[in-house]
Amino acid sequence: MGEQRSSSPRGKAPGRFRPDRLQGLMILFVFLSALFFCRLVQVQIVKAPEYREEAALSRTADIDLPARRGTIYDRNGNMLATSVDATTVYANPKEVKDVARAASALADTLGGDIASYEELLRKDTTFVYLKRKADTEDAAALEEKGLSGIYFIDDAKRVYPYGKVAGQVLGFVNVDGEGVSGLELYYDDILKGTPGRLVVQRGASGMPIPGGTEIDEPAQDGQDIVISIDVDMQAYLEDRLAQGVHEIGGDDGGAVLMDASTGDVLAIASTPYFDPADPSNSEVGSDSLKPVTQAYEPGSIFKTVSMTAMLEAGSVSPDTTVFAPAGLAADEYVITDAHERGDMTMTARYVMQDSSNVGISLMVQDHLGFRPLYDKVVSYGLNDATGIDYPGEASGYLAPNVETWSQILKYNVTFGQGISVTPLQMTRFYGALINGGVAVTPHLLLSKPQTGETMEYESEKIIENDAAIEPMVSMLETVVEEGTGRDAAIEGYRVAGKTGTAEYVDEDTGLYAKNSYNLDFVGVLPDATVPLVCFVGVNEVPYERNTATVFKDIMTEAINRYRVVQNG
Repeated sequence: MGEQRSSSPRGKAPGRFRPDRLQGLMILFVFLSALFFCRLVQVQIVKAPEYREEAALSRTADIDLPARRGTIYDRNGNMLATSVDATTVYANPKEVKDVARAASALADTLGGDIASYEELLRKDTTFVYLKRKADTEDAAALEEKGLSGIYFIDDAKRVYPYGKVAGQVLGFVNVDGEGVSGLELYYDDILKGTPGRLVVQRGASGMPIPGGTEIDEPAQDGQDIVISIDVDMQAYLEDRLAQGVHEIGGDDGGAVLMDASTGDVLAIASTPYFDPADPSNSEVGSDSLKPVTQAYEPGSIFKTVSMTAMLEAGSVSPDTTVFAPAGLAADEYVITDAHERGDMTMTARYVMQDSSNVGISLMVQDHLGFRPLYDKVVSYGLNDATGIDYPGEASGYLAPNVETWSQILKYNVTFGQGISVTPLQMTRFYGALINGGVAVTPHLLLSKPQTGETMEYESEKIIENDAAIEPMVSMLETVVEEGTGRDAAIEGYRVAGKTGTAEYVDEDTGLYAKNSYNLDFVGVLPDATVPLVCFVGVNEVPYERNTATVFKDIMTEAINRYRVVQNG
């Protein structure tokens, strides 16, 4: 018999693993274990803070707690802007059981539109503001209705006890309590304080956790400030200015009253006025204090600058004469005076008294020169901002390349055309004439009561030659006594000032407007117990008018209010 053969296939016996396959499974197991371990490390260690934060965010709502904003006081301690108790109303829409009823109740107590409230209450969220800074009485009435999902937070809101009075000076704040304009903006860092944070904890369903509301960071109240404005004087100035704009038939106007010795701005305004409690219903641009923020061509009040420069140079006196023809040719133009006259010889005093454009042009040309005039404009600070503590102050401007000035521009600059300044800059300059040639930085902030800090401001002697001051003031007194400024005279007081009539550029044509002018007057009280300086301007008015009467009334009110006595 032959050899018996096995019927099993060749190879290894059934049920046995090869060593290389076992090794592969072991490697795969180790790899998966390592991968799982790395993921565990990432979740529990690396990503744990992030996941904890996400989890916390999913069950909490953070609400800013505004700080109580500092109070703004006038120089006499009257509250001009302050914060009062208010209530912010919010909701968790997921808890509101009857949206229609809740929306109706909100509209009835807080005001507003039912549909708008319904839209808020149907949002897929756990937190919506319904009304911020609501009146506490209205919020209390709403709370008594016991509406589900409606909550209340103690808050504060800004109020302005004097309404529109000094509204442009004060400015306003937004719903977040941040300064938007005026001193509310300029001193926002002082007034606003530091907001706090309220944390509202909620369960998985969005329902508040009992006792889960806590103050994470308390708010820190802002500081109070005292400003130079006298609110009663401010109210009078605003009333008289508005009346003057109406009587004169102008488009708008501005006025400034300042103590020349301190730089304290006692009252300042421009029409139309601004209501800080209702900014949305105020006229566009009314929140801007135009005597500070808008430069303009000043007209003949600038002749005082030209004459002072010549007096400082010692090249003229009030009796210096000039031959002034009826018309002065300049390039393709002819310069004339406001009133028709023939050729005549006039003194420097008469040039100021009758406000002669031809006379001042020729005197500067003959006795000073246009480059020295430009240098004086710069040294008087009329090409720079005054530095007042108010946002958006404009600077004056006069082109520095005198050598390229046309002849008409050279003449025009001497009487306040072709140059731009702000009313506040001119107020500062005139104030120096009764303060020994020293200009003090105009300002609004006086002190910070909580810190006891009293502000100090820089002063600068801008009229270096004292010998120029007395004759300049004397000529300005003649303007009021015998010249174009007679309406500014105040019985029993020395008043020195200058009228101004300036052309302005029509925005539609790009050319000087015809038969309409910007009028102004700026005057001072020389040798008085309080050295007051006042500017009044009204824009786009018929030529036959002037602003001297408005000046007189404002200055008379100030004399009575501050018991100003004429020395000597």
